[in-house]
Amino acid sequence: MTDSRDRDATRLATESLRQGDPTGWFEQLYVAAAEGAAVVPWDADEPNELLVDWLERHDRTGGMRAMVVGCGLGRDAEHLAALGFETTAFDVAETAIRTAQERFPASKVNYVVGDLLDPPDEWTGAFDLVVESITVQALPVSLREVATANVSRMVAPGGDLLVIAGIRAEGAEVDGPPWPLTRTEIDAFAGADLRSVRVEQASPAGRPDFVRWRALFQRN
Repeated sequence: MTDSRDRDATRLATESLRQGDPTGWFEQLYVAAAEGAAVVPWDADEPNELLVDWLERHDRTGGMRAMVVGCGLGRDAEHLAALGFETTAFDVAETAIRTAQERFPASKVNYVVGDLLDPPDEWTGAFDLVVESITVQALPVSLREVATANVSRMVAPGGDLLVIAGIRAEGAEVDGPPWPLTRTEIDAFAGADLRSVRVEQASPAGRPDFVRWRALFQRN
C-alpha cells in the first residue's frame, strides 16, 4: 500500500501482524474510521465496477443465493440484493457489519460476522454465486491456501465463483497488505469439483491502468 488513503490500514496491519494476529487489524481500522480517526481505503461510493460489468453480461439473478466474502461496508452486497439475489455477506470485523447495517437500514442483505479462516459448516455448498473481491489478498501468503479453499467450498453444485484481485507476477516479492495474487494463486480456487471457466486481466471503463484479475469458476 502506497496511496495516502492506505496509511491507516498499513499502520494497523503491520502492528497486528507483528503481534501474530493476521485479521485483528480490520476491526481496529473500522473502529477508528467510525470515530473519524482513520480512513477505510476500500470504502467506495459504488460497487466494484468489475463485478457490475460481469453481472450485466451474465444472467445470474432470479432469486439465486449469493455470498459476498469480506463484504466490508456492503456496497457489493447491496448491488447483488438490488438485482434480486438472496444475499448473505460476511466480514470478520463486527464494526464493519454494524456500519453496513446502519448505512442500509432497509437492506435485504443478511449481514453476518464471520471468519474466512473458520467459516460455519452450513455455508459449504450453499451459494449459487460466491463473490470474492480483494479479500484473500489482504491475508498473509501463509494463510492463502486455507482462505482460498474455504471460499471455493461455499459454491453450490452448478454455482459460480467470481474472484477479483490485484495482480502479482510469479515469484515477485511484495510488502503487504495487500499481497496481490499470482496466476498460480488464482488457479488454486479450482478444485476437484470446481473448474476454471475464464481468467482475464480486466479494468473498469475509462481506467485502463487499474488492471485486476477477474476469474470465473463453476462447480460441476
